[in-house]
Amino acid sequence: QVQLVESGGGVVQTGGSLRLSCTASRRAFGNYAMGWFRQAPGKGREFVATLGGANVFSSYASFAKGRFTISRDNAKATGYLQINYLTPEDTGVYFCAARSRTGRAGSSEDDYDPWGQGTQVTVST
Repeated sequence: QVQLVESGGGVVQTGGSLRLSCTASRRAFGNYAMGWFRQAPGKGREFVATLGGANVFSSYASFAKGRFTISRDNAKATGYLQINYLTPEDTGVYFCAARSRTGRAGSSEDDYDPWGQGTQVTVST
């Protein structure tokens, strides 16, 4: 099974930017849809963005439109999430996940397996 490892999180000031990476252990990752989810302190996990395996179709949560960009480099078996104009409300653990049974993008976390361990994003005021 593909294993996923996120990186790129950290502490950033309000208004700053981060690019999160999700590196897969196998190039088969390129055939799978991928998604990013996040979990704020004391809250449940929520959908952020998804991108199909063909790198064509993408979809974003309402709060993510305009500031977040999902992308992938299948040759490197790596996915990315660019976040601009960060606010304290973006603080949380960010997870990447793959839909290993399909290349179709989707927003339901129940359809995703495997998951990475998450990377912490903290936005200071």
